[in-house]
Amino acid sequence: QVQLVESGGGLVQPGGSLRLSCAASGSIVSFNFMGWYRQAPGKQRELVARMFPSSRTDYAVPVKGRFTISRDNAKNTLYLQMNSLKPEDTAVYYCHADQGLGRTSWGQGTQVTVSS
Repeated sequence: QVQLVESGGGLVQPGGSLRLSCAASGSIVSFNFMGWYRQAPGKQRELVARMFPSSRTDYAVPVKGRFTISRDNAKNTLYLQMNSLKPEDTAVYYCHADQGLGRTSWGQGTQVTVSS
């Protein structure tokens, strides 16, 4: 099972930007997909964005046009560039990998707080 470690969270003012990184312990090339989820206090975890090996991407409606998911296969790393952040983007952000055959992995999460 691959290990995932997120980084890059923090406190940012509304309108600001952050880039999250998710470092995998092994190659990510063969994964079914990788993605970012988030969970705000009192709410269910929700998909933010995901990326397939073909480079096809899916985004949740609230983040379309503001967030960009990308990956660097050579570094086994997934990224989430978050621009024009809003207070409602405040949540713990989790990296997720679907390796196929029922194998999935989650990172430990990184806190993103958008506040003035």
